[in-house]
Amino acid sequence: MATDATDMAEKIPFWESKQLTEMTRREWESLCDGCGKCCLHKLEDMDTGEVFYTSVVCQYLDQKKCRCTVYRQRKTLVPDCLVLTPENLEDLDWAPGTCAYRLVKHGKPLPDWHPLLTGNRDAIIATDNTVTGKVISEEFVHVDGYEEHLIDWAD
Repeated sequence: MATDATDMAEKIPFWESKQLTEMTRREWESLCDGCGKCCLHKLEDMDTGEVFYTSVVCQYLDQKKCRCTVYRQRKTLVPDCLVLTPENLEDLDWAPGTCAYRLVKHGKPLPDWHPLLTGNRDAIIATDNTVTGKVISEEFVHVDGYEEHLIDWAD
């Protein structure tokens, strides 16, 4: 049975057939696996540019669901919150190696536990790829104390 090009295109997942800049807002948002690692405070070595993760998260992160509780107002409430867009992904070195935006940008496959592949968030939770249970809210840490919370987030 022959299939035409349209049928073939429909079987290729959007993240494999589109550039990040070609995705709809819904497709873009669905790429986020919900790990919560982008909400971690990071420290940068000013001499080397190396980025270090801490276990300190934004006060607006729901740590159990790994979701921002003020998603639509996040930039207003947290002016230095980085809102990811296709245009500002030029330097994603700070993002974890499992970040779907980073993977897609570099033409790499999504991890087996990604919600777009599994159809739910259970796999990412089961594989321990979220920040749940490993972090502390910035509300409880003085900004000068972030160095005490350095952590190695294995990818």
